[in-house]
Amino acid sequence: MKLFVSEGNPHCLKVLAAVEVSGVQCDVQYVNHEERVVPFLSRPALPALLLPSGLHLFSSNAICRYLFEVSGKDSSELCNQWLEWEATDLQPALLQALHLAVVQGKGSEVSKVLQGPLNYLEQSLSKGNTPYLTGEAVSVADVVLWAALHPVLSDASLALGERASIKAWFDRGAVMHSCQSAAQKVLQGNGLQGMKSYMQRQPAPPSSQRRDSQPCNSNPAESEESERAVSAEEMETAALTWSKGLNTCPMATSRQHPILPQEGKRNILLTSALPYVNNVPHLGNIIGCVLSTDVFSRYGRMRGWNMLFISGTDEYGTATENKAREEGLTPQQICDKYHVIHSNIYKWFQIDFDFFGRTTTEKQTEIAQNIFWRIHKHGFLVEDTVEQLRCEKCQRFLADRFVEGICPHCSYPEARGDQCDKCGKLINAVELREPQCKVCKETPSIRSSKHLFLDLPKLEGQLEQWLDKSTSTGDWTANAKQITRSWLRDGLKPRCITRDLRWGTPVPHPDFKEKVFYVWFDAPIGYLSITANYTDQWEKWWKNPHQVELYNFMAKDNVPFHSVVFPCSLLGAQDNYTLVNHLIATEYLNYEDTKFSKSRGVGVFGDMAKDTGIPSDVWRFYLLYVRPEGQDSAFSWADMALKNNSELLNNLGNFINRAGMFVTKFFEGCVPAMELQQEDKRLLALVGWELQQYIQLLDKVKIRDSLRHILNISRHGNQYIQLNEPWKKIKGGDAERQRAGTVTGVSVNIACLLSVMLLPYMPTVSQTIRDQFNAPQSCVDTMLQGTGTFVCCLSAGHRIGTVSPLFQKLEVDQIEALKKEFGGQQVFDVYDA
Repeated sequence: MKLFVSEGNPHCLKVLAAVEVSGVQCDVQYVNHEERVVPFLSRPALPALLLPSGLHLFSSNAICRYLFEVSGKDSSELCNQWLEWEATDLQPALLQALHLAVVQGKGSEVSKVLQGPLNYLEQSLSKGNTPYLTGEAVSVADVVLWAALHPVLSDASLALGERASIKAWFDRGAVMHSCQSAAQKVLQGNGLQGMKSYMQRQPAPPSSQRRDSQPCNSNPAESEESERAVSAEEMETAALTWSKGLNTCPMATSRQHPILPQEGKRNILLTSALPYVNNVPHLGNIIGCVLSTDVFSRYGRMRGWNMLFISGTDEYGTATENKAREEGLTPQQICDKYHVIHSNIYKWFQIDFDFFGRTTTEKQTEIAQNIFWRIHKHGFLVEDTVEQLRCEKCQRFLADRFVEGICPHCSYPEARGDQCDKCGKLINAVELREPQCKVCKETPSIRSSKHLFLDLPKLEGQLEQWLDKSTSTGDWTANAKQITRSWLRDGLKPRCITRDLRWGTPVPHPDFKEKVFYVWFDAPIGYLSITANYTDQWEKWWKNPHQVELYNFMAKDNVPFHSVVFPCSLLGAQDNYTLVNHLIATEYLNYEDTKFSKSRGVGVFGDMAKDTGIPSDVWRFYLLYVRPEGQDSAFSWADMALKNNSELLNNLGNFINRAGMFVTKFFEGCVPAMELQQEDKRLLALVGWELQQYIQLLDKVKIRDSLRHILNISRHGNQYIQLNEPWKKIKGGDAERQRAGTVTGVSVNIACLLSVMLLPYMPTVSQTIRDQFNAPQSCVDTMLQGTGTFVCCLSAGHRIGTVSPLFQKLEVDQIEALKKEFGGQQVFDVYDA
């Protein structure tokens, strides 16, 4: 990575401090203020970070966040809110203060300009009772705010007043060598005067005071955000981009199956964790796996990447046998029945798989047995006799998930026989205290049986070498890194890969012919066999690590099997397999104040959502809005209604509908001519910036955070319409009628951009908007290229179609009835997956 900075630029102080604190290796190059290092920008933009992929980051906060993420320190929601506050509230005040002090020599006026932001920071620090902004350790928010404030807080002549909490916090940063080193490099020991050359080149900021905003008590998407300061250069750049219009040659083509890797393209293989076939997925299952993968898959295709999205039902194991016994069917009949149920649920949720398969196939047996023999050949299997739990009443050995007891590590009373959901540690079932058979509740007995183990300690060196590379170059969520590190920290142990069961892939070794493969050896191989059932050229995806990037999506409980056990199986096979580059794990989604439970009727399950009468796009929107990215979150009926009525109906839908109706009502259904004024150019710049943030976040699979920027754009649009009042200006003279036309034309083009940005999240709504506006397909191909390209796609004279409302209000009585219907008997706090 190359980091371009310039001396005297206060924004460069942030990124240099972040480089020092994060420890990320960067080639730092000093250039002059006027050098254009980002080729597609018509103005200088420093600092700028050139990524290995060839993309540029040129927002100082985005660069800092990226550096911390690369070092394994992902931003929390609170951290992101502080960064947003710094950009939207603190920075405009700081730029005004620096201009007063450095350019105009009016240092005595700085205190008044900074009073609001500093008072808010002081109040937050004093209430927090932690040494740093987000807790006990330094975060990227501390580094960014410390570096931003360093020039003014270090200058005693500014007389900013005594704020004890800020002083204590700032002094902690001041003693850090990394922060002092960054300040020395940028300011050259000259304090505020070290920025004079840079500040004299900057346009004078607006003098109006900004309101205080409070980032730390609500979701950023719920609060009305302050608009960021926009420079004259940004406005002209946005207007120039706008004028370029659509690509003349549409890039997107219909998918041709089979999809195979292509030379010169970014080839991405997407897997969604295979859902167990023996149950109906609930909302937490859907958001944790298939829906998140679907959003990224749709987005990637819009970016021009070559994507293959596969998943399927995981059909082997004792859970299937027991379900068959309950329903009086054979295991195969159960698999057939529930595979169809899963497929229908995902179709209703508009999950656009390239192929949705299953694991009970000949290809599964063939590939799993081939990997087994290769691991055996290379000496990575060991035999051992193990003690197992056997239920005499059920007359069977108990699979790990069908025995529960007290965790030997943390004493959690409902630990499973393979892993504790509370502490996350692996367990051998015989280690459980007071074990019980989950089927009949009897106490099982211990029996001995000979099994095969994957020799994880022997593979540990190869695994660590691969993990170091994958986690440093790929996008692994913070929880995925943490869970994987905890496994390695505790030391790997041989892992049993065989089971005394009947329903599974048979072990081909003659000494173990009565056994089947353990589901967590067998199930991930389902990704390969499902791809093989999609195309006989499956090895072009799965034995092609130099040309293919592999993304795995899952909930956090599946992480160790995808980051340790399965990679060790493939490393042990020594057959040039594609290993995961990006591991995306969510936390858990709960239901209201409890957990989903099919048996108790608590929560919404996939087959029930359709019957509520709420469109699948609204379900998608809300699940993605509360996606548990950094911590557990909860589905709430009241909150779903609030978000539908406020964000979808009153914000997004209101803006798009008004824009279209103005064209229909005032301009006979044709987009009017547009003559851009400074106010319009400023809006184009704001919208373009939101688009850039959307792309940067989705590139990093920050699905929930990216959604916020769609809603921000429609908020900008609503404010623009309210301020300009085209319904009044259309009744005035020629100049006012022209102004009404410009506002209407710009608004309907923003609505068209929103339809593109919504496509990964709400595909039906996205298509409906484009149908209503008769938007050309090339608008989808153009807008998401590079770092974002907001162009005029509905030019003057374009005839739109019939405009109608996109969303309906969710009424209180409707929501109360649904909440009651899906509330169940909330007595026990258990998790029935």
